This record gives sequence, structure tokens and C-alpha cells, in this order.
Amino acid sequence: MLIALGIEGSANKIGVGIVREDGHILSNPRHTFITPPGQGFLPRETALHHQEWAVRLVQQALAEAKVGPQDIAVIAFTKGPGMGGPLVSCAVVARMLSQLWRVPIVGVNHCVGHIEMGRVVTGAQDPVVLYVSGGNTQVIAYADRRYRIFGETIDIAVGNCLDRFARVLNLPNDPAPGYNIEQLAKQGKKLIELPYVVKGMDVSFSGILSYIEGAARELINKGEATPADLCFSLQETIFAMLVEITERAMAHVGTNDVLIVGGVGCNVRLQQMMQVMVEERGGKLYATDNRYCIDNGAMIAWPGLLAFKQGQTMELGETTCTQRYRTDEVFVAWRD
Repeated sequence: MLIALGIEGSANKIGVGIVREDGHILSNPRHTFITPPGQGFLPRETALHHQEWAVRLVQQALAEAKVGPQDIAVIAFTKGPGMGGPLVSCAVVARMLSQLWRVPIVGVNHCVGHIEMGRVVTGAQDPVVLYVSGGNTQVIAYADRRYRIFGETIDIAVGNCLDRFARVLNLPNDPAPGYNIEQLAKQGKKLIELPYVVKGMDVSFSGILSYIEGAARELINKGEATPADLCFSLQETIFAMLVEITERAMAHVGTNDVLIVGGVGCNVRLQQMMQVMVEERGGKLYATDNRYCIDNGAMIAWPGLLAFKQGQTMELGETTCTQRYRTDEVFVAWRD
């Protein structure tokens, strides 16, 4: 049975996953680069973090999977999209292992990795996909060997919006700023009216972020809202926007099932809101927990293995990284 090793490092997490061709995940360790509260992560510092952790995570993944280099049929790496320095750092490790172990190498689109990971873990067949993360926000459906984008953010991603507001409130980055907003929002009792920006099938988050950044301190200082109220209001508003465009895509393609993937897909409140809409349409919601929603190596190994089984490999000279690598650029040879 074929086995693939995948390396993911497009943002502040580096993960190494080992997956068998029946979809069984043998190991999936990762490590997160965490900065002090109120700060983001820069490409250079993140790349250095990935360089420090890459080899030990490969060793850990092999040990947990109880396999050796001789058992690996293909090595997959994240080609993009993502941050340049971190992407290249992981691609270099993948190239090194490919040459040392004499096994083929294949580049994987990060977004497609999330989708295929969600499909294999949940068993979803052909759902509308809501892909929400720190760097991407897209509503996607499959057609004619491509994952077609029906709607997306026209400025910043939903995860980036949440992360940047977490910095305003000086929330910790451990384990993730979005997670800490989610927990604080559970204590919120007052819904503050915020801009709601849906433009056809697309959404915009920069305006709502600017508004709440400017209003936050004034509302808190006047006693008109607590940080919890603001987190609650932000989540309710932006998640409602996402549910709206997802439902519109469902109506367009004629399916009632939804799969949520990406780091923000772990958010229980988003899942609850989507569940209500999906149930009203007689469909089923598919979602996963932080083992598979958050960036990980298995989500790169699995589509890499699917592509490899279709005869797709790369020469070393082709193993470059692309920071802007769109979901719909990928030829999905493994689906009918």
C-alpha cells in the first residue's frame, strides 16, 4: 500500500504528515510559531522557526507512523499560496528528502489540501465548500476537474480580520488569536451593530475591521460594551455574511451539503450558524476539529498521494513556490 509524506508550512505552523493510500493518517505532528500578545508573525522569523523544526518533525512523524524512508512512495510539499519565506523553507526540506531517499516529489495547492483533507476525514462526497482561514476566504464547488470559486473575500481573509482584532484587545496568540476571540465571545451579551458587507457572491472584511478597531476603545471606555461583547458582535456579523454567500452558492449548484475547512472552520459558533441554514435546506453539514482544520502535514500528503497515483510528479527544477496560487488553477485529476 502506497504511503506519502507531506510537509506544510505556508504560515506560522509547520506540520509533517504521513498518510496511507486508503486515507488512514499514520502520523501528523506539527509545531506553531507563537509571538507575544498584540503582535503578528513576520515571514523571516516564521521561516527560521520552520527551519529549526522541520527535521525533528520529519523524524517524529516517521517514528509515530512506524515507517522508514524506504516505505515512502512520494513526498508532497505546499507549493502555495502562503508566505514566501516559510513556503520556501519547507520546499527545500522536501527537495532534500526527495534526493536523499530517491523518491518522487509533488507540489500541492494549500487550499486543495484543506478540501481533500476535509473530504477524506468526514466522508463528504460533493458538498459546497466554505474555506475560511487566516489567508483565504472562498466558497467553492467542484465541476469539470476543477474546484471552482463561486465567491471570495475582495480584501482580507476572515481569519486575518479576527487575528487583527485580537491584537487590538491584546489577546494572546497561544494557541491562536482566533480561538481566544471565540472563547471570549461566549461571554458576550450585547450585540453591537457593525457594517455588513456582502457584494453579490463576495464579502469584504476590511471595512468592518476598521470600524470595530476605531470604535472598540471608545465603547469600552464609555462602558457601552465589553471586549466580550465586541468579540461576540464581530463573530455574529462576519459569520452571518459567510452563511449567506454559502447558501447562495448551494442554490446555484443544486446541492444541500456543506463542508467547512480551514483554520477558522474549527470555530464552533460558525459551525452552529451554518448547521441551522443547512438543516433548513434538508442537507448535511460536514466539519472537523482542530486536528484537521488547522494547517497540518497530512492535508498535503493526502492530495499529493492522489496526484501521484494519477501519474503527476515534478522535476526538481519545477518545485518552486507560488505565493498566489489560486484554488481553481489546480487540475483535479483524481476526481471524475
